[in-house]
Amino acid sequence: MTLRKAAISAGVALATLGAAPAFAQQVVKVGVILPMTGPFASTGRQVEAGARLWMAQNGDTVAGKKIEIIVRDDTGSADQTKRLATEMIVNDKVAVLAGFGLTPLALAVGPVATQAKVPAVIMAAGTTTIVNSSPYYARTSFTLSQNTVPMAQWAAKNGIKTVVTLVSDYGPGLDAEKAFKTEFEGKGGKVLDTLRSPLANPEFAPFLQKAKDLKPDALFMVVPSGQGASLMKQVNERELAKAGIKIIGTGDMTDDDQLNSMGDALIGVVTSHNYSAAHDSPENKAYVAAFQKAANMRPNFMSVGGFDGMALIYKALEKTKGDTDGTKLVEAMKGMAWTSPRGPMSIDATTRDITQNVYIREVKKVDGQLWNVEFETMPNVKGDVK
Repeated sequence: MTLRKAAISAGVALATLGAAPAFAQQVVKVGVILPMTGPFASTGRQVEAGARLWMAQNGDTVAGKKIEIIVRDDTGSADQTKRLATEMIVNDKVAVLAGFGLTPLALAVGPVATQAKVPAVIMAAGTTTIVNSSPYYARTSFTLSQNTVPMAQWAAKNGIKTVVTLVSDYGPGLDAEKAFKTEFEGKGGKVLDTLRSPLANPEFAPFLQKAKDLKPDALFMVVPSGQGASLMKQVNERELAKAGIKIIGTGDMTDDDQLNSMGDALIGVVTSHNYSAAHDSPENKAYVAAFQKAANMRPNFMSVGGFDGMALIYKALEKTKGDTDGTKLVEAMKGMAWTSPRGPMSIDATTRDITQNVYIREVKKVDGQLWNVEFETMPNVKGDVK
C-alpha cells in the first residue's frame, strides 16, 4: 500500500470511528505518546513512570473496566505524534490519548482527537493555547504563564528592578517571556532585553554573555525539561552570580531529576513551579518514596503530570460508570478536583485547563543532596492566568 493510500485509509477509519458502541470495550486502552528517545527522553521517562505508579497504587480496574496503557515513542517529532495518534485510535481502539511531551507534539494531535471525538490528556506540554485547539483536550501538567507570573510578582517585591529574559524559542518559552515582561513591568520593573535561544541544539553561551554585558539585577530563564543541566553549566561558566546577577526562572531549569548532577553552584537559585520533590506533604512524601522505589530516580514535575493524568482518566471513568464515549468523558473531567502530591488541583470547568498552587523555591543542600525547597505559596493559580 502506498503512503497516500495508507493516509486515506486512516482518514476514512477515523471518520467512521464514532459509530462504535461506547460500551463495547471491556478493556479501556489509554494511548500514551511520549518522546522516549532523543533529547527530551527524560520527559517521556518521567511521565510514563508517574502514570504507571498511579496504576500500581490504584489497580488496573475502574468502573468494571480493565485499564491498559499503550506507550509509543514519537522521538519528539510532531509528524510522528500525529501518525501514532491516528494509528492508536484506528488500530488499537484506544478510548483516551495522553502524554505529549512538547507543545508542537500536542498541537499535532488536536485535529485527530476532535475528528475521532477521543479525549486527549496533556500530561507534559505547557503552552497556554493548546487546550483551545480541541474541545477534547484536558491538561494535568502546567502552563508556562501559570508558573511565570508568580516569579515576576516575587521578583518585583524583592528588590529586583531590572531583568533580562532568556527563553527557548518555542510556544512555552514565548508564553513565559510575555507573561514575565507584562507582570514585572506592570509592577514597576524594567525588562532590559528579551533573548531567545533555538529549541534544537541550543548554544546558550552568546546569549548569556549578552545578558551579562547588560548588567541586570536578575536573569530570568526558561528552557524545556532536559536542557536545564546544559544551561546551568554554562551559567556557572560565565560566572553571572559572581557578577551580581541573580539567577531566577521557572522550575524547568532546576529539574529535580537532574538537580544533584548540576552541582553546588546552583545553591541560591530561585524558581517558581507547580511541583518540587521536596514539597512538604504526606501525599508527596509517600509519592517520592514509592516513585524512587519503582523507577529508581527522583520524581520531577513531569512525573506528576503522568500520575495525575491517570488519576483524571480514572475519575472520569468512575463518573461515567465505565462509559467510554469521548464527549461524556471530557464532560466528566470538567471541574474535577483532588489532592495531588503537588497539592490541591482541579480542572477548570470552562477551559479544561489546570488550576493549582505555584511555589517559590530556592535550591538548597539538605542532608548532602540538592533540593528545590519551597518557601512561598501562590494558591490556586489558573492555567490561563493573564
